[in-house]
Amino acid sequence: MTELMPGWHRELTIFSRIKPLVLIEGNVLDVYRYPVEGSISEGGILRLPEYLHYFFTDLGYGRIVFYDSLRGFYNSCDESQIREFSRLTNTSVQNGTVASDFSSRVQSAASLCHTAVTQNETPAVIIMNLASRYITSPNAMNQAEVNSFTDLMLASIDAREVRTAGGTLKNLIVMIVNKVNDIPPWFYLDNPNVCTVTVPSPSKEERSALVKGENFASFFNAEVYREDMPYYREHPDELRRVQDKFIGLTEGFRFTEINGLRRLCKNEKIRIGKMSSAIDLFRYGIRENPWDALDTEALKNAEAAFSRRVKGQETAVTKTMDVVKRAVTGLSGLQGSSHTRPKGVLFFAGPTGTGKTETAKTLAEILFGDESRCIRFDMSEFSQSHTDQRLFGAPPGYIGYEAGGQLTNAVRNNPFSILLFDEIEKAHPSILDKFLQILEDGRMTDGQGNTVYFSECVIIFTSNLGIYTVNENGHRQQNVTPDMTYEEVSQRVSDAVGDYFKIQLGRPEILNRIGENIVVFDFIRPETANMILQAQIAKIQQNLLTEKGITVELSPEALQVLQEKAAGNLQNGGRGIGNMTESLLITPLARYLFDENISEGTSLLIEAVDVDTMPASIRCRVVR
Repeated sequence: MTELMPGWHRELTIFSRIKPLVLIEGNVLDVYRYPVEGSISEGGILRLPEYLHYFFTDLGYGRIVFYDSLRGFYNSCDESQIREFSRLTNTSVQNGTVASDFSSRVQSAASLCHTAVTQNETPAVIIMNLASRYITSPNAMNQAEVNSFTDLMLASIDAREVRTAGGTLKNLIVMIVNKVNDIPPWFYLDNPNVCTVTVPSPSKEERSALVKGENFASFFNAEVYREDMPYYREHPDELRRVQDKFIGLTEGFRFTEINGLRRLCKNEKIRIGKMSSAIDLFRYGIRENPWDALDTEALKNAEAAFSRRVKGQETAVTKTMDVVKRAVTGLSGLQGSSHTRPKGVLFFAGPTGTGKTETAKTLAEILFGDESRCIRFDMSEFSQSHTDQRLFGAPPGYIGYEAGGQLTNAVRNNPFSILLFDEIEKAHPSILDKFLQILEDGRMTDGQGNTVYFSECVIIFTSNLGIYTVNENGHRQQNVTPDMTYEEVSQRVSDAVGDYFKIQLGRPEILNRIGENIVVFDFIRPETANMILQAQIAKIQQNLLTEKGITVELSPEALQVLQEKAAGNLQNGGRGIGNMTESLLITPLARYLFDENISEGTSLLIEAVDVDTMPASIRCRVVR
């Protein structure tokens, strides 16, 4: 077990011999598996104070006591220690504790610590638990609190070494804090007697030791384990795959949370092969992951769904579906080691109005049955450095802290969704730093300290980068035009996107996280413009019939006028065609219906569209 000894344990072993005051911060509220072979507590699952008790006992310390501001001095592992501490400090024991108030000058905790570490009768360790709670604020301390920390500082300076049969040991004060800046900076900065040891979340090796081997059976109901295990004994590679996936998905989990997963697996009678589903149940409260329940036949026919809503973008749709198919088959990010990255990452680039947003909405409908599962963020609203707090949540104490962040709240409420970040190039660079963590780790901690997981999302960025560039005179010029082939448009736009992240922004690592998933949308070509126009006219006709009971048809002459206008307005894409349809067809039609009091049951034929008048007009006749 020694080879699995955590780094902070080894670090504490080194510094406890040379520093009289040790600050322990980080993952201090977790439980820990004691790793020292031959120790009385080998393999035990312990809280940090108890872990430290056995740690210092194994080093040879004879007097080990805990302190917190509620109980005073005590030792829940060995009550005899508190009696010896009482003798060393000339205090009295009541109900197994030595009562003491940290900030009181009469028999204060700090003064008793000073007494304990300046004696040389027996090596002593004072473990001060929950030290972040001893004062209200490190920047607004009263004089009694300042005096107490000054006394602790003097204790670290005056601490003595004690000679024992096994060598010399230094009397120690160990303070357990959430973060070192919870205590006054003057206490530890530039203080040569202080060292800080950071306890991280469990490493992959530690999680592996907890999941594999003799511990594995404890994750399952006895009947489930008895029924499933014979198959996996015959297929050890399959068992290793199940275990490795679970270990990868618990990256960032604490031991307490993994122990909760153990109980969840057992209580819910989860099968060995579905072990990782306990993580979905733990994170999201669901047992059946929507990704596992996807209709593969619907995915195979996804192109038909796209063709109804996105016109003329066959290459972009194919690349988009390739990313989704990788996610569904479990091959997404297979070349990497992280199991927690988003299901897919796409970067939609190309001219405006070509179907980028519509593709994202269609994808949400295909995957999750509802286009509202595409959650859109307009990144032009987050162009200032402080706006990252709106997106990810404000830190404690700042205005809006209780509300959380728009993005983190959305993902917490809808973990299985499409996240669409429109015009990502307009976001402030500090926000892009947060995206690096999301794309790499698939999780982040919001301002309230809650971990939000992005591992079940598809993340889509959209951008108009590459459509225009800036020449040597600083003037904007068009980089791609509709008369270019799609291959040339795709190459020019992709190059411009790469130049933006590598040269202009100086953040090539963002581009690396996106990888080869840049999807370039083509200009709307004349034949595509006609398809978009036909789709919009059909929608107008259907809505009029459904909502008003009015039938509208267009003559070939009227339709040709609209087709010519649509083909001549390709620069603004589908939106331009929509605007044209509104001004040349919808508005004149609405005017005619209102002025002529057209009622339900009427059938109209639009014979002509007059685009030379201002505003445009139509000539209609009632068919019946």
